[in-house]
Amino acid sequence: MFHTVLIANRGEIAVRIIRTLRAMGIRSVGVYSDADRDARHVRDADIAVRIGPAAAAESYLSIPRMIEAATSSGALAIHPGYGFLAENADFVRACTDAGLVFIGPPAAAIEAMGDKIRAKQTVEAAGVPVVPGRHTPGLTNSDLVAAAGEIGYPVLLKPSAGGGGKGMREVTDQTALAEAIAGARREASNAFGDDTLLIERLVQRPRHIEIQLLADQHGTVVHLGERECSLQRRHQKIIEEAPSVLLDEATRDRMGNAAVEAARAVGYTGAGTVEFIVSADRPAEFFFMEMNTRLQVEHPVTELVVSLRRRGAARGGAGLDLVEQQIRVAAGEPLRFVQDDVELIGHAVEARIYAEDPARGFLPTGGTVLALREPDQPHIRVDSGLREGVAVGSDYDPMLAKVIAWAPDRATALGRLDSALAETAVLGVRTNIAFLRALCSDPDVVAGNLDTGLVARRVAALIRDDVPDDVLAAAALERLNDLEPRGPVTDPFDLPGGWRVGEPSWASWLMQVPGHDAVEVRVRGRAAAAEVAVGSGEPVSASVERTGSALRTSYAGRTHSYAYAEDGDVVWLGRDGRTWEVREQERLAAARHDTTATGGPLTAPMPGTVTVVRVAVGDEVAAGQSLVVVEAMKMEHSVVAPTDGTVSELFVHSGQQVAMNAAIAVVTPAAE
Repeated sequence: MFHTVLIANRGEIAVRIIRTLRAMGIRSVGVYSDADRDARHVRDADIAVRIGPAAAAESYLSIPRMIEAATSSGALAIHPGYGFLAENADFVRACTDAGLVFIGPPAAAIEAMGDKIRAKQTVEAAGVPVVPGRHTPGLTNSDLVAAAGEIGYPVLLKPSAGGGGKGMREVTDQTALAEAIAGARREASNAFGDDTLLIERLVQRPRHIEIQLLADQHGTVVHLGERECSLQRRHQKIIEEAPSVLLDEATRDRMGNAAVEAARAVGYTGAGTVEFIVSADRPAEFFFMEMNTRLQVEHPVTELVVSLRRRGAARGGAGLDLVEQQIRVAAGEPLRFVQDDVELIGHAVEARIYAEDPARGFLPTGGTVLALREPDQPHIRVDSGLREGVAVGSDYDPMLAKVIAWAPDRATALGRLDSALAETAVLGVRTNIAFLRALCSDPDVVAGNLDTGLVARRVAALIRDDVPDDVLAAAALERLNDLEPRGPVTDPFDLPGGWRVGEPSWASWLMQVPGHDAVEVRVRGRAAAAEVAVGSGEPVSASVERTGSALRTSYAGRTHSYAYAEDGDVVWLGRDGRTWEVREQERLAAARHDTTATGGPLTAPMPGTVTVVRVAVGDEVAAGQSLVVVEAMKMEHSVVAPTDGTVSELFVHSGQQVAMNAAIAVVTPAAE
């Protein structure tokens, strides 16, 4: 067994791997870029080695630097986690050349499954069903047009290289095919450096179901049941569960056996996943999509439901540690169980917490984690790379953490997950937690009527962007609490409202949540016994009590508890899985710039890099005209003019890094 293992990754997966290494008595080596100097995985690792600047190409994607970090720290093996170098055959060979063990499959297996065309041909030869279509190399545009006619519409164009939905195009009729082919090739070339396409039948109401595999170096391959990953946004998973409510036992066995044959066809070893597409209308019919030659993000739901009869594993989610199995297989040990030993107990559901804003098209966000509250409940597991004080930027994937719930049945597991998400708060960074809660409660999700298009159809109904009056009141009460003197009051004029003959005077603040107009909040009395009037509303009785990073308020006869943090003139509040960034606005600034529609400053929609500046100060612009382009995580967003007018101020230049909500420009309306 290895005495030291380097983890060629970051964030929550690095933290999760460190946990298993520690349990196995193996020394862990973490790596970090300059952007991750204070990250949690750096602090958790036994040793941490700097591997370069923030840019992934110069740090986490640099094979020479990763190999040097491993050899200099005395590591015998490298665990790649997922993403970055996890499915890079050249990295596997570099490990071998350096005398290091790669904790994953052979390079040949990665190459065979990394190209979608080659993968489909390989598994089809092994008898695994594939989606009807054409998946031969070098298909010309004419070949694709002819194949579409043979397959019948609708069809799906897919790049042979890469994944994540990039370059995919759904085509419903022949008139749209030529433009779709051109767009798919262009996007595939930009994303993967390869514009090779394949074409296949578009499965209606598709469900995404995958089989978890383990294979040792002695010929044993077992499957550990399935996961359903149909709840996705932008072709990326957000909620996963095991097992799937769609499959019966016979279909599960057929699908599992097909996955095992796919793995055998390429000489696979270690942990891997074979992904299938299944029509919601024809659940007994499944087709191979691809094989992920690594650990999956959603592996915890399998770990929580798998039990091994021979080991007598405890019920209720004791499960199986897939990272431990990966390490033992890489060390040459045989699997200690066979297929008949595997059984699935109960149900598990996982939700991925992202630094993103669902109300703005799931744009990535960022910031510094000012306060963190993670659930501590029975049968709840949290895999997280977060800690207070960590800066979340735009250099890497926006996934922050995962919350996983286990229960004897699916309904209880969904309920436990919802309760755990309600207890979760990440202040300082906008996340998708509230969206996840709404998705868990969607009637079709609860009923198990899933497909990969469900989120896109429901997204508007799942987003809440309102600001309750009690939130604004809580922010104002906390401001009042900050201003009150500590200890006995010896001078009545020390109180925020001063002292008056008759009834107390009002203290007033303008409170604004991004995306909403500023609201005046008036308060009089003391924090422990006050009256609050929000906007034009009537005064109501209220109070606030602060304990550490928690606020407890009473407002209009209702009590609320908030996670709480301050950042200059911003108060962050979180409850029930929702968070609000409440800014105290200066009255002079509010009078000068009521809203962006009347000339206020335009701000960055996400943290990232300014890639294009299309205007200069003094330029006349029209409403909707693109002024500046901001890019983050290979996603571009244009900042547009809110009204006809003139660019009166410009605060950025091409190549500049900007924080979320940083001022970009000011457009003075033509009327002014």
